[in-house]
Amino acid sequence: MTNVAVVILNWNGRGMLERFLPSVLEHSRTEEMDVSVIVADNGSSDDSVAFMQERYPQVRLILLDKNYGFAEGYNRALSQVEADYYVLLNSDVECTPNWIQPVVEMMERDPQVAIAQPKLLMYDQKDTFEYAGGAGGFIDQYGYPFCRGRIFSTLEKDHGQYDDECNIFWATGAAMFVRAEVFHQFGGLDGDFFAHMEEIDFCWRVKNNGYKVRYCPRSVVYHVGGGTLPKSSPFKTRLNFRNNLSMLYKNLPSSRLKHVIRLRLILDGIAALKFLAQGHIGEFKAVRTAHREFRNLRPQLQAKRDAIKQQTVSDVYPRLLLLDYYFLRRTVFSTLKPFTPCS
Repeated sequence: MTNVAVVILNWNGRGMLERFLPSVLEHSRTEEMDVSVIVADNGSSDDSVAFMQERYPQVRLILLDKNYGFAEGYNRALSQVEADYYVLLNSDVECTPNWIQPVVEMMERDPQVAIAQPKLLMYDQKDTFEYAGGAGGFIDQYGYPFCRGRIFSTLEKDHGQYDDECNIFWATGAAMFVRAEVFHQFGGLDGDFFAHMEEIDFCWRVKNNGYKVRYCPRSVVYHVGGGTLPKSSPFKTRLNFRNNLSMLYKNLPSSRLKHVIRLRLILDGIAALKFLAQGHIGEFKAVRTAHREFRNLRPQLQAKRDAIKQQTVSDVYPRLLLLDYYFLRRTVFSTLKPFTPCS
């Protein structure tokens, strides 16, 4: 019987666990698979652990000694979990009936599918795609991420337009299914990222080795989003800008590396000036800090780059998304031409 471990990484999220864990436990039961639900606590300072021990003594609790962030927190937790498939699930996700089986069955049909995600819709607007994952993630040739159903801040309503199984570039870390063997084979998430972009980096590394990342529309979950960090946060801005550059440096083919990094540094600088003009001093400083940290990390990133494979991979949008979105008004996925993801 296929063994599936749903692992929720918690940090000071007692309220989210109280609100959403019941749906996870209720809808993760299946006769066809052996599914366990595990909560890994990332050094919480609230009463999350006491709450779990009192209310859910039947749920396995992994205790980490401090907050290692999303990436290293999951690495340390999953090193203690044996399963055929891991499901990395945010604590602010509401699950629906039969959300696990369709994804695992899809992955079982094709051994080259190493990572997958369900359809992510907004918890508060259940007819609208959710920012963090939508109907599967992609990047443009300069590393800007987007989703089917979400380009930058534009969210689409779900009218069934993305109800086809599809190869994607990245799967959201909010509800990521991954073969346990592949997770460990490629070293898991990059712990130095702490949080943000780590799932895109991991998917890219896996794709560079010939595996597929895929979207399964027959599984649906609802995501609150921003449960740990608000959407507008200098710390989040710093992580996003730094980690995006780090991800590009690690994974781009050598033929494109210098050109892309050079242009991204310029575009990031423009974004920083925009923050400054809008009076967002903290965000402006965050971009500058991100660039400084990236420069300091270059030797370490080079060592990581030397240790992994880089190659040209599919499902990359062959244009600058910023240009198409802001100047050509291509604000929904169907308007991105020419772009036909693998089916």
